[in-house]
Amino acid sequence: MYRHILRPILFLISPERIHRIIVAMLRLCHYLPGSRALLRACFACRHPSLEREVFGMRFPNPVGLAAGFDKNGEVYREISALGFGFVEVGTVTPKPQPGNPRPRLFRLPEDRALINRMGFNNHGMENMVRNLRNRRPGLIIGGNLGKNTLTPNEEAAADYLKLFRSLYQYVDYFVVNVSCPNIAKLGSLQDKEHLREILDGLLEFRRGQNQYRPILLKISPDLTTPQLDDAIGVLVETGLDGIVATNTTTSREGLSTDLKTVAAIGNGGLSGAPLTERALEMVRYIHTRTEGRYPIIGVGGIMTPEDARRMLEAGASLVEVYTGFIYNGPGFVKKICKHLKASSGTQGNRNVK
Repeated sequence: MYRHILRPILFLISPERIHRIIVAMLRLCHYLPGSRALLRACFACRHPSLEREVFGMRFPNPVGLAAGFDKNGEVYREISALGFGFVEVGTVTPKPQPGNPRPRLFRLPEDRALINRMGFNNHGMENMVRNLRNRRPGLIIGGNLGKNTLTPNEEAAADYLKLFRSLYQYVDYFVVNVSCPNIAKLGSLQDKEHLREILDGLLEFRRGQNQYRPILLKISPDLTTPQLDDAIGVLVETGLDGIVATNTTTSREGLSTDLKTVAAIGNGGLSGAPLTERALEMVRYIHTRTEGRYPIIGVGGIMTPEDARRMLEAGASLVEVYTGFIYNGPGFVKKICKHLKASSGTQGNRNVK
């Protein structure tokens, strides 16, 4: 019903506008008694074979919503009711910022893909704290951290530390986002020197806390093999807890969409089906190089339940979806979970601590 009736109607509306409408509808559910219970009854799938213990936390299932949908931590409760095992909020920056000029989000239906150059548009750290302050127990929330666009790279470590300190008691794990292609020169923070400067401050602060919050690094699919080896080296050397692979790509290779249309869209990160094989390749490589000692959240091009299973088989401990959720609708997580439950004999109980 969604793909054949609702999606064609929704796709008549601009992507960013329909996103605002959907977020508003989810926010409305917060005020309607019983609405979250109804969503859970329709879209959640629970089974012991779906549970995963990762980072010392028990996830009800391995399917999360990637950062970018709930940028301000406004609707994570309602999103969780759609069957997600966890929700990653953000990307959040210390100060509010409008992001890049519109239009900045584009659909490529022929490729089952999106191109975005949002530019970390969000309401800022203080707003995020207010929204997360009254979160109820039982929901696993990740916080995706980014620097403000106007913050020079030389001062980026201060932005990440400010976010880390402010959100520490409100989220369950952190993702350091230095790989988004839509922030000028952000990608240069992926080199070892910059990464160590950012991470050292976070790790030092964490050592003084009573509660332990896992820290993950989100990497670009456009890294060369030597660059990926450097990222793995930082993971091992610093005591990071895992990797999120991958962010969006700047590549436009192999697209079915007309070249003029793609050129007219311009810059931005590509997500969706064109990224599937590259994301799988990177997860498999990281898993092999680290001998499976570090959890990986696999994200990028998960457009079918089979893609999610393949990502877990490649070595991911958990997976995240975004573009696949847009193209498949609110029942997508349930379909993935039912598929994983059916195949649980080969991939049902991956526990990484």
